[in-house]
Amino acid sequence: MARRRHCMIVDNHFPDPRVEREARALTARGFAVDVICAGEPGEPRRDHLDGITVYRIPVRRRRGMGLAAQLVEYVTFAAWATAMTALLDGRRRYDSIQVHNVPDFLVFSAAIPKLRGVPVILDLHDLMPEFFAARFGGRVDSFPVRLVRWQEWASAAFADQVLTVTDLWRDELVLRGLPAGKVDVIMNLPDPEVFVPRPPVIRQDPDPVVLVYHGTLTHRYGIDTLLHAVALLRNRLRIRLILHGRGEFAAEAETLIAQLGIVEEVDMSVGVLPMAALPELIGQADIGVIPYRRDVFTDGILPTKLLEYTALGIPSVVARSRAVETYFSAEMVRFVEPDAPAQLAGAIEELARDAELRRELATRAQAFTDRYRWPDQAQRYADLVERLIARKRGPNAPP
Repeated sequence: MARRRHCMIVDNHFPDPRVEREARALTARGFAVDVICAGEPGEPRRDHLDGITVYRIPVRRRRGMGLAAQLVEYVTFAAWATAMTALLDGRRRYDSIQVHNVPDFLVFSAAIPKLRGVPVILDLHDLMPEFFAARFGGRVDSFPVRLVRWQEWASAAFADQVLTVTDLWRDELVLRGLPAGKVDVIMNLPDPEVFVPRPPVIRQDPDPVVLVYHGTLTHRYGIDTLLHAVALLRNRLRIRLILHGRGEFAAEAETLIAQLGIVEEVDMSVGVLPMAALPELIGQADIGVIPYRRDVFTDGILPTKLLEYTALGIPSVVARSRAVETYFSAEMVRFVEPDAPAQLAGAIEELARDAELRRELATRAQAFTDRYRWPDQAQRYADLVERLIARKRGPNAPP
């Protein structure tokens, strides 16, 4: 049987956690997987990472750009990706193509393979109309956002199958007119081979109390709210914050740490850390903190970092949102209102002084880990790709 070939296209750097997890789910089924992605200066244009072939396009992914610059970057990458996909498909004859947003219209870079019948998957990491409205300050009913919603519809119509990350977003896409049978959910769950689930490890009287936030450093994720909470707490208990990630708010965070006088309380790092090293970093923490602001975009996000803290038995303080409340109850996490540093500080102090409460929250939260497992999602995902290939080939096609 000839080896099946799958191509992924993503306007981001690789490894991207979701892209990598899905790619490995397919290589475990015997697929050859190519990834076309953004590249940094000095990175090899072609690379091999544990059985995955990576092709890097010389278009840098920058965060925090203005609208015009962002659009130029999207279009430039899409043009490169279209040419690269056509070239590679001519050589390698892909059996399936998967395009990861943002942007949604990147899916049209698979047009040449689609002409010869290759199934195309659009993987919506984010809902772009909400992303656009939150980032650039538009109303969801404004003309620019309606244009973004139109390109979402056109992109989804072009694809043979659409994936997204939560039931909440799937329901929203169906409400917008996508056929229910065309949208599947593959959740962003921690890989248990990396984030090995463990019972809660609760220190009775931590001194200092160790907090953790890791991931994207951006204003809408409430990094400043967390830093103000640490400043409120520093005279009430000994505290240490592990702050790790990259993003456009990194420089402002460093400035704010100095202004608040909490340099001694915050360990901030912005370097690239391999996924395999994250459990050791965040496993030091007594409490995980997810301080997101609430807007039309973040209200629908189920933070992967929350799921990683949960798997490692770390209790969490979480800014309330519709997505988190869909999967977690107040008996599983400590909810606070978004953009409220004093309330966030109070919740952290409450957990810091009550080891039994931390244990109860962490233990109950692991019901999520028991119910939603990446190996199950990986199997559903790989099965879906194989079904799409079989459907396109038809019952009498050779294997």
